[in-house]
Amino acid sequence: MCTPAAVRGRVRLNVGGRVFETTAATLASAGRDTMLGAMLDASWNACRDDAIDGGGAAAEYFIDRDPASFAVLLDLLRTGGLHVPPGVPEATLYREALYYGLLDRVRAARLGEFDGDRLCLSASVPGRAPGDGTAVRAAPDGGCCVAHGGAVRVYNWMLEERRPVYYPGHAPVNDAAYLDAATLLVAARERPGRRDGDDGGVAAFSALTGDLRHRFRVAHGRQPRSFTAGALAFDDDGGGCGGVFASCKGRFNEYGIGVWDANTGEQADFFYEPPGCALGDADRLQWLDGTGTLMVATMFPRTDSSFISLLDFRDKSVVWSWSDVGTPASLEDKHAVHAVVMEDGRSVCVINQYDDLGFLDLRSTAGGVRWRSRSKLLATGGKTKALVSEEVCYPKLATYGGQLFASTGDTVSVFSGPDHVLTSTLRGGQGGAICDFSIGGDRLFALHSEENVFDVWETPPPAII
Repeated sequence: MCTPAAVRGRVRLNVGGRVFETTAATLASAGRDTMLGAMLDASWNACRDDAIDGGGAAAEYFIDRDPASFAVLLDLLRTGGLHVPPGVPEATLYREALYYGLLDRVRAARLGEFDGDRLCLSASVPGRAPGDGTAVRAAPDGGCCVAHGGAVRVYNWMLEERRPVYYPGHAPVNDAAYLDAATLLVAARERPGRRDGDDGGVAAFSALTGDLRHRFRVAHGRQPRSFTAGALAFDDDGGGCGGVFASCKGRFNEYGIGVWDANTGEQADFFYEPPGCALGDADRLQWLDGTGTLMVATMFPRTDSSFISLLDFRDKSVVWSWSDVGTPASLEDKHAVHAVVMEDGRSVCVINQYDDLGFLDLRSTAGGVRWRSRSKLLATGGKTKALVSEEVCYPKLATYGGQLFASTGDTVSVFSGPDHVLTSTLRGGQGGAICDFSIGGDRLFALHSEENVFDVWETPPPAII
């Protein structure tokens, strides 16, 4: 196989009439899966004697694209830093980066590695629909979606709105989740009076076009049944049990957790709700890779009491459970309102409506919640309690990169280290209390209760020396 002369030295590029000269090594650093890297691939470029002159001058390629954006991208390959002049619109730069296959490189230079203690507010995006949003979900590529009513509004990583996703029949959306950057899962509520299976349930959509890909059906005794889907989760590896999970409520007490094949939408399993274990009303699901189990949490105020269980689908067993049923109520009548399994897989963190954090040991079925007063840490006292009666937004939890995050009121607090010490507090836009937040694609998205405003938090990239 012959090697193009360009690979052996300099390369001259004529981009939109402006000539750039660089080295083959600089272009090769873009990677073989990019347009610039492919130019140097011997299998893509035939050796042409007429590409070099007798003196061994650099080969020249003509690219009919924007030269100002190319100058920024070439500098990125040379230095590793992203420096955008005032005359280059970001939208144009991102479009050109996509053409050259360098969008991931631009994102990596624009966003530093996620660190909750270094997050900075980068944007506040006003929602287009009135009223309260249901959920915000971060996409793997840095975009997000906001569920509202019967619609899910989708944003790419540049925060440009794509075509919205509408569940069939405009059924009210309960939850959404990104199966991958191009596939959005939506869980919707069945409405009384509709034909069996006509609306409600779970469906997969293209996150790029909003088109319906397939519905996730449920059958009991081989008979298809309509159902209301609540919380969603998925297993990246399939786990031998399907891949997509949803809490399900049927019309005939068919409560439990449905499981489907992520690629085909075919039902793979159904875990029926056992006595004393609330599953169908669950508002939080989390797949645990380490143990191959699913955490199912049904929390106050959805129910009068809170239930948390770990399900093993391999033998249809409940391997761990906790409930506050029968717990003597304190004078403040505290209830766990959200839960998350910590990243070490050893404990569950819960938070009550008064912002107190608590921990449950997953290695033992005995013992209760070890509460610690977050209210005292923040020195808010009665102010936090007053917010509970005024706001409909209950606290939420998330873990990411070894840190614990909690939304309370209009802030997101960051806890770090094995003792979960409060290290940062994020307070963003003027959209009121935070009703939901999500982390992914190196960003944190916080959805406010008023007019669906969502804040975007990013970690600045390290300085280029």
